[in-house]
Order: sequence, then C-alpha cells, then structure tokens
Amino acid sequence: MAEISETRTILVNLTSIAAEKVRELLTQEDSTELGLRVFVAGGGCSGLQYGMTLDEAQDGDEIFEAAGVRILVDEMSSQYISGSEIDYVDSLMGAGFTVNNPNAVSTCGCGHSFRTAGDTGQARSCGCGH
Repeated sequence: MAEISETRTILVNLTSIAAEKVRELLTQEDSTELGLRVFVAGGGCSGLQYGMTLDEAQDGDEIFEAAGVRILVDEMSSQYISGSEIDYVDSLMGAGFTVNNPNAVSTCGCGHSFRTAGDTGQARSCGCGH
C-alpha cells in the first residue's frame, strides 16, 4: 500500500457525545488500524447522502484526528463535507449520528441526505416519513 498523506486541516469535527460513541464502537472492534470513515455518496431524497463506517485508511485519504478519534475522508467527499460537525442524538424518534453541514443548502427531513448550491438536480420527495 502506498504511503498515505495526512492533512493538518480538520475537515469534520465531532461533538464529545459523538466521539464517545465512535470510541465505543472502535473498542468493540478491538483494532488499532480502524478509524471513522465519513463519506458522501449519490442518492437519498435530496441528491447526496452521508455515510459513516469503521474502516482502515486507503490511498488518497485525508486523515486527521477530531475529539480524539481518527477520521478518514476520501478526496471526493472532502469537498462536500468540509466544515461539518457530527453529533450523536438519542431521542424519542431514535438514536443515531447526525451531520450539521454548512455546505448544504437543503436537507431531507431525515437529515441523512442533502443538496449543495452547485447541485442543479431537483429535490425528490422525502421517503423517510418526515
């Protein structure tokens, strides 16, 4: 595997609650090689959707630490999520990670998909029940 260049810029920040939840997940995996991969993929009711998984670093990843957690972001995703904050919410509607993205001009009611100013596609109906 080629050497991975690490960036000093923090693209994504984690709240203390989100960082605690990620550390719990990493502890369960019992691997020092894993970090939190944050990515963007096409789809969702607003055009783009967030994704997160525990993963090993890949060539071309931007790697940094936020709130004591190793974060991995691929080059394509970094342009869409730069400046975002990940939180963990536990409410009557359910528990899970949410993304507060300053680059999003519209988001789906479920908070899992978004559209940026450069996206000319039409927002589709939200199928998440909101």
